[in-house]
Amino acid sequence: MSAPAPSPLAIVDAEPLPRQEEVLTDAALAFVAELHRRFTPRRDELLARRAERRAEIARTSTLDFLPETAAIRADDSWRVAPAPAALNDRRVEITGPTDRKMTINALNSGAKVWLADFEDASAPTWENVILGQVNLIDAYTRNIDFTDPGSGKSYALRPNEELATVVMRPRGWHLNERHLVDADGRAVPGAFVDFGLYFFHNAQRLLDLGKGPYFYLPKTESHLEARLWNDVFVFAQDHVGIPQGTVRATVLIETITAAHEMEEILYELRDHAAGLNAGRWDYLFSIVKNFRDGGAKFVLPDRNAVTMTAPFMRAYTELLVHTCHKRGAHAIGGMAAFIPSRRDAEVNKVAFEKVRADKDREANDGFDGSWVAHPDLVPIAMEAFDKVLGDRPNQKDRLREDVHVEAADLIAIDSLHAKPTYNGLVNAVQVGIRYIEAWLRGLGAVAIFNLMEDAATAEISRSQIWQWINAGVEFENGDRATPELARKVAAEELSNIRQEIGEQAFAAGHWQEAHDLLLKVSLDENYADFLTLPAYEQLKG
Repeated sequence: MSAPAPSPLAIVDAEPLPRQEEVLTDAALAFVAELHRRFTPRRDELLARRAERRAEIARTSTLDFLPETAAIRADDSWRVAPAPAALNDRRVEITGPTDRKMTINALNSGAKVWLADFEDASAPTWENVILGQVNLIDAYTRNIDFTDPGSGKSYALRPNEELATVVMRPRGWHLNERHLVDADGRAVPGAFVDFGLYFFHNAQRLLDLGKGPYFYLPKTESHLEARLWNDVFVFAQDHVGIPQGTVRATVLIETITAAHEMEEILYELRDHAAGLNAGRWDYLFSIVKNFRDGGAKFVLPDRNAVTMTAPFMRAYTELLVHTCHKRGAHAIGGMAAFIPSRRDAEVNKVAFEKVRADKDREANDGFDGSWVAHPDLVPIAMEAFDKVLGDRPNQKDRLREDVHVEAADLIAIDSLHAKPTYNGLVNAVQVGIRYIEAWLRGLGAVAIFNLMEDAATAEISRSQIWQWINAGVEFENGDRATPELARKVAAEELSNIRQEIGEQAFAAGHWQEAHDLLLKVSLDENYADFLTLPAYEQLKG
């Protein structure tokens, strides 16, 4: 008997957008509905499993490699599928949302890859979700241009052979799309909306361009979640009639649980796997989230004091390179988030040196590429990898057999001697309020204090406030981390912002909402799994 027809999906509480009918076709919505029907129940089970695992970590304050998958790790015979030509050289990747100007600038940036982001660098307004899809279709059909209304400057695509390869990042498993619901009124997971619309419209188009539908998979917490994605890919390729293995996925290892399952994640995706990426900010957030009850030994210092040379971060990145190369996959390094200043050459000089040192370290450690957040950083990262790679597209032949990482090394937070500081608390509050306010205006990637911040950095900010208060941290100035101190710092920051931008701009923004939401997720006894869940309830559009 044939499967029942997918339930029709309804668009709810959304203002019609120009050209949305080009994306929300009957056939595309039927495909998304079928993804939802087949796979959302498993998504729901996996989210419940996350909660169970988190409760187990709270009980034991430890994590280990999985005994039940030891045979997969011990079997040296398996490899992931060879990289397609368009993904073989990934030495520099630029990240950013899919607004029209960014789409053109990222494709033109000189980077090998553009992470076209529907996740942490994009606030999921209906406009961002749908028009981002329009912009990518327009880019592939070369029907995209942009004129800045302020400066009058025009932007257009370079020739196809000069453009970055797109690797699209859908939303994580935990986020739903409230504007698209099934016949029972249940929201479709955002991951299926983003992936489904993009894949349906562009899979064959990308093949015709000599590329393919490539994805970054965010917030993965286990190999079972990777297995679900693999099953989605198998179904999707059959549905549109393209060869199995056409889809390629790079998984962000940005949770502490996934770091203990890297080989198993590659194994589950092996016909579709392209590599793993070291997502540093979400990784720190995940450590705080999972070990928040673990006492003083798990208390992180200021986020800017947790560099990639910290022993537990070094263990994470070296294990990632070793794992990827052992299995024939690309290892992609972390984000250089600095945003160059047009006014302060000294700020640029110091920051460029830090970026150069960071990328040199990654290239010398064996990474095959790395991320930047701004086009001006592409040449710096490119130079670092060119020095090591030369004409080779990657260094997957460098197996790093010298690396021996134990499970305990990944959670040895107390190997770092830095302590939380009062200025660290102030910075966490500042970044949290400023980022959330922009997010509530529909902006997911925001320059704050010369750094490109996204949802991951807001998560680490609010998590550290929560952790320091609950651990009773005493700062170097004698102040103790308390809810009262956090409220005082937040009130001072709100006052400073009002003075900085003026009454009119302050009144036009979402500053009080952002202040209140930061304090809610930082001070509530019940720690919210993701800041974006309560924030989405307040997001207009």
